[in-house]
Amino acid sequence: MTSLPSAPDDVPAAAAMRAAGLTFVVQRHGPVRSLAEAAAVRGIRPSDIVKTLVVRRGADDYLFVLLPGDREISWPKLRALLGVSRLSLPDAETAFAATGYRRGTITPFGSTHPWPVIADAAIEPGPISLGSGEAGAAVTVDAEAALAALGAQRAAISTAADA
Repeated sequence: MTSLPSAPDDVPAAAAMRAAGLTFVVQRHGPVRSLAEAAAVRGIRPSDIVKTLVVRRGADDYLFVLLPGDREISWPKLRALLGVSRLSLPDAETAFAATGYRRGTITPFGSTHPWPVIADAAIEPGPISLGSGEAGAAVTVDAEAALAALGAQRAAISTAADA
């Protein structure tokens, strides 16, 4: 039996994105070392790269937080939104166990568990670039369509990142 070459859009998140009815483009660019470099190779603004963070609420209880690349979580705002006094970022192995994705590739699409999604209000309409589940590749998708497909809760949960 021979194996077939992978399709150009064959990344781990693709099946879930297709199942959600999303139109997307896969961009393979290899390793990048910074937000600025990632934006440059993708031909977009840093704010249009939407990073996915896994946040722990409690034992075996996580959520995805989506933020523009040039912003960071405001922990007081996120804790107030969720009505909790403590949140944390899991280590890399715990994040992998919770999502099936390695850091730098994490996306809610195709995660091994459908954790809730909170999307920062600073994510602008239009095309955004998300992790694809594969290192050195990203998916470009319409922000509003992606957030609707994820059932994301929108809230102001970020601050500008330090330069």
